[in-house]
Amino acid sequence: MNKQVKKRSEIEEPYKWDLTDLIASQEALEILIGEIREAVSRYASYRGMLADSPKALAEYLAFDDSVSLKLSKLSAYASQRNDEDVSVSKYQALLAMAGALSSRAAEASAYAEPEILAVPGDTMAAFLESEELSLYKRKLERILAKKEHMLSEAEERLLARAEDALSAPSVIFKRFNNADLVFPDIRDGNGETLPVSHGRYGSLMEHADRNVRREAFSAYYEPYIQFGNTAAAMFEGNVKQACLVAGVRNYASSRAYYLAENEIPERVYDNLLSVVEERIGLLHRYIAIKKKLLGLDRVHMYDLYAPVPGMTEKTYSYKEAQELILTALAPLGEEYTRILKHGFESRWIDVYENQGKRSGAYSNSVYGVHPYVLMQFDGTFQSVITLAHEMGHALHSWYSSHNQPYPYARYKIFVAEVASTCNEVLLLQYMMDHASGEEERTYLALQLMERFRTVLFRQAMFAEFEWKAHQLAWEDTPLTKELLCGIYHELNVKYFGPQAVVDAKIDYEWERIPHFYRPFYVYQYATGFSAATAIAGRVYAEHGREQGALEGYFRFLKGGCSQTPVGLLRLCGVDMETPRAVNEALDLFERLIKEREQSL
Repeated sequence: MNKQVKKRSEIEEPYKWDLTDLIASQEALEILIGEIREAVSRYASYRGMLADSPKALAEYLAFDDSVSLKLSKLSAYASQRNDEDVSVSKYQALLAMAGALSSRAAEASAYAEPEILAVPGDTMAAFLESEELSLYKRKLERILAKKEHMLSEAEERLLARAEDALSAPSVIFKRFNNADLVFPDIRDGNGETLPVSHGRYGSLMEHADRNVRREAFSAYYEPYIQFGNTAAAMFEGNVKQACLVAGVRNYASSRAYYLAENEIPERVYDNLLSVVEERIGLLHRYIAIKKKLLGLDRVHMYDLYAPVPGMTEKTYSYKEAQELILTALAPLGEEYTRILKHGFESRWIDVYENQGKRSGAYSNSVYGVHPYVLMQFDGTFQSVITLAHEMGHALHSWYSSHNQPYPYARYKIFVAEVASTCNEVLLLQYMMDHASGEEERTYLALQLMERFRTVLFRQAMFAEFEWKAHQLAWEDTPLTKELLCGIYHELNVKYFGPQAVVDAKIDYEWERIPHFYRPFYVYQYATGFSAATAIAGRVYAEHGREQGALEGYFRFLKGGCSQTPVGLLRLCGVDMETPRAVNEALDLFERLIKEREQSL
């Protein structure tokens, strides 16, 4: 890979996403902002009318959808422009404006839910059966389910006004983590300088030279240690705002609030942590396998991603990665791969790292516009998996948007990781079945086992850390750097077991996890992986034969949020309200472990 990170201007156009599909020009942007400002001022005209008739309520809901759609377009554009280079003040300002307009709209519409909830029960029951409100029946039922947690109109308005301020810890973290942190360079065995960055850290942790891995690990965590108190303040601020909103709304905990927002029973979260705890020995056995393959006495944190000696690690051009993914996802059918190919060829994707670019990868979608994907493609096998993963998100959004009306097109976070992880598992299964020999098959089996470690176990560990931190904050315990590092250290000891050395610097890893600024998000990677593993196995087994599992899966992809997330997964024969799905996933992990143990 190139030694220096390119400037944005040095990236060729075909490898940048085309945001003109979202907003065509500066003039179109200014028109959109003007339309939003005018629309926000019209919220007042609906006030006091929502209980008048089904027609009046339907008109308000349609108007609110139109404002929401405009805001989502502005927010996506501002966010994605900002993510291209987070140091550009023009787009920092645009992103702040989009946030302010969203807060203003929330404040202006704060009367709506209290008005709806004030409609007498018999009247609302009649409203729900009316033709005018047929489109919004499920949406209204979801609002009514929150009745005991709604505040007065004045309180709702105040909370809406505070939304922008309450998001400050997340905004500060993003700028701190992506724009302000500077990592020291390291040198390899030949004395060559290797820059350390968010985008390059993953590749450095996969370096064959253990000294490079150790030095990169140390260099990467150096600024996090330096700014530990600042990071703890940001983290605590975000946890406190979550607890504040949950408490004000009369929830028993911040977790109860955030899970209820996505219609997820808390037992789903508890099932995950309890099953993982019961079977944590599987991860310890996997670490023992990795230790033996690496020829080490003990595995350090910087060894977890190390390549196994003697196994050839392939690199892929961006074109090769696309072709491999298209072939591997053939079990999902011709239509799916055709849409996927169109996305590859139509600049949906921002492919390579550049200076100032937001770290990580994601998919974003606005109703009526194709999805977008942000990548840091570097030619490694991991970046191929990431591309398949993010395009899984993208096509899930595409199918939902093309099969659901706007109110139900955006699927809930809980199911967001299912389609993406299903793509990963199908890719790995295809490659294992078409491996050129035992060495390649072993390498690929280890890659799949790594997905269990990094997605199921690692995200469960994050979820356990987050839940502990929120419980302490709920009880008014200060979340100091020392306390958070101590909790994180003990969790690493528990998860990685006696074969691993829990290096002191890993205690600061919690500082760099962006998803902690989206409370109670990370557990869904683990639950989604569990569900996806079951679904992918059925789809792959049925390829070329009966298509029952595939039909259920596409009903899920097209479902948006037209049902509860748990209900949508039941379309695929997966029930997340029991421990079964997590156990089924871990059964596969155990089979892979036994195969490797027998071959060593």
